[in-house]
Amino acid sequence: MQLMGESEKAATLDALPEVIAQLEAEIAKVIVGQREVVRQSMIALACGGHCLLRGVPGLAKTLLVKTLAQTLHLRFNRIQFTPDLMPSDITGTEVIEEDRTTGRRAARFISGPIFANIVLADEINRAPPKTQAALLEAMQERQVTAGGTRYTLETPFFVLATENPIEQEGTYNLPEAQLDRFMFEIVIDYPEAEDERRIIAETTANRAETVRPVLDGATLLRIQEVVRDVPVASNIIDFAARLVRASRPGREEAGAFVNENVRWGAGPRAGQYLILGAKACALFDGRFAVGFDDVRAVVYPVLRHRILPNFRAEAEGISAEAIIAELLKQTMNDR
Repeated sequence: MQLMGESEKAATLDALPEVIAQLEAEIAKVIVGQREVVRQSMIALACGGHCLLRGVPGLAKTLLVKTLAQTLHLRFNRIQFTPDLMPSDITGTEVIEEDRTTGRRAARFISGPIFANIVLADEINRAPPKTQAALLEAMQERQVTAGGTRYTLETPFFVLATENPIEQEGTYNLPEAQLDRFMFEIVIDYPEAEDERRIIAETTANRAETVRPVLDGATLLRIQEVVRDVPVASNIIDFAARLVRASRPGREEAGAFVNENVRWGAGPRAGQYLILGAKACALFDGRFAVGFDDVRAVVYPVLRHRILPNFRAEAEGISAEAIIAELLKQTMNDR
């Protein structure tokens, strides 16, 4: 990708708050409420990160991803994960073709649905680990290997996966290595009363909203470059590093609450995503300086799938969110 000049970066910066407002307005035509979920999804896209959307059925997880793809004018594919889904069903497969004129046979690669800009991995925990792992190389390396040949995926590339936290029969937990490759785990809750009333009224009427594209892939890549250019003060980086290090039981930075309730803490990738997400938060608000509030705004979606409560915490009903709240309190007091 060709790097932008300073004037192009400045133009992208000036236009970004208005572009984000337009995106949110277009998405709001279809997605009622869920403003925080929409904002977190766009932050991840601006950072080039993948998202895991967790919520009970019927909360528009799939519709949100499809609407995002429409507003970004990107190529979109949906993969419905099922227990019989094979890795080649995701990445693609090689077939042998015969030239009828010469009789020669040659292998040809037929690309799978992973070859898109936005890939919806619907109900990702329905497929066995072998199939889930087919996403790992694509998510991290932006490439697919088949028959010993590497095929580069087009950029921008995002995997947005959905997961049902209630129905566990016939499901497989995601491997920790794959969970860590998701920048955010976004929890979608039930809508507010007024929003639910609007959903019922609008979805039962004889009308359909049309969502128009606001961004294209090239503009999104420029936004990702600008996000990484945002400067961050050393005390903000120290704050993010302390949060992550304090989540690891048995370490010097960990407090008694973490040592008693955490089986495994967050790795270095969490700190990277805290800072990247904070940069995007600042830019979305029209600021070119990252503050502590920007880090706090992304701490839950970054850490909730990277902190594993131990058996004691699970028995006492202490969730990852409760552990993160204690981490924030401890780290803020140590500033």
